[in-house]
Amino acid sequence: MPINFHEENNRMTYTTRNADESWVSLIQNNVEVIGKQVVDIGCGGGIYTKAFANMGASHITGVDFSLEMIKGATQNCINYNNVEFVQGNAYDTKLHKTEYDIILERALIHHLDDLNKCFKEANRILKNNGILIVQDRTPKDCLMPGNESHLRGYFFEKYPNLVHKEIARRYDSLEVRNALEANGFRLFSESQIWEKRRIYNDVEALRQDLQGRTGRSILHELTDNELKELVFYIESKMDESHFPIVEKDSWTVWVAIKIY
Repeated sequence: MPINFHEENNRMTYTTRNADESWVSLIQNNVEVIGKQVVDIGCGGGIYTKAFANMGASHITGVDFSLEMIKGATQNCINYNNVEFVQGNAYDTKLHKTEYDIILERALIHHLDDLNKCFKEANRILKNNGILIVQDRTPKDCLMPGNESHLRGYFFEKYPNLVHKEIARRYDSLEVRNALEANGFRLFSESQIWEKRRIYNDVEALRQDLQGRTGRSILHELTDNELKELVFYIESKMDESHFPIVEKDSWTVWVAIKIY
C-alpha cells in the first residue's frame, strides 16, 4: 500500500541524508539564493530546507501537509535559527501572498492530481519575478535500466507491475511546462541531473536501506515478502567488487520565473 506520511513510524524517513553537491551546484548556477526568502513546499524531513540555509538564504519556510513530517524536519533542522515549518499543502500553503523570492517543489508533483492548482498557489505567494524550482522524475527518468548506480531500475525489472503505478503518477516534461506557462510563469531552464542519493560501503548497508524503504515511496507498494525478494534480487546483481556503491537517481529540474 502507498506510504502513509502521517504515521509516526515514517517521521524520519526523509531526514537521513544531506542534499548532494550536484544539486547544490545546479541551484546555485541557476538561482541567487543568498539573502533570499525561500519556501520549501512538500519539505518532508527538511533535507532541502537545510540545504537552502547552508547556501545563505535569509529565511526558509518548510511546508508539509503531514504533522509527522514537520516533527521530523524540525528535529533535522534544530540547529538553524532561520528555519521554520508550517502545516499546509501545495494547494493552500497558508502563507502570505507575494512575500517570497524562491519556492522549491521537489519530489512533490507526482503526489498531486492538479498541477494548475499547485502552480497557481506558488504564483500567489511569490514576489514579482520570483523563482519557482520544480524537481521530479518524468516517466523517462523513472524507467532507465538498473545498474550499480541506478538501483531504482531494478525495482521495475523485478516487478514490472510497478511500472504502471510509477508512470501513472508521473508528469512528462511538456505537461509541466504547459502548466507553468498557464499559471503566470516563464520557463528559464530545464535540466536533467543525476543526483547522488547515498553511498553504501557494504551489502549490509544496502540491505538495511532497502528493507527500511527509506525515502522510497514506491517500495511501500510491495508486501514485506515482495520486498525481501527484491532485496535478494538486487544483492544477486552485486558482488564485493562493486562496493562502495554510489547510488544516483535521475531527475528533471524546471526553473521558472513569475511574470504576472
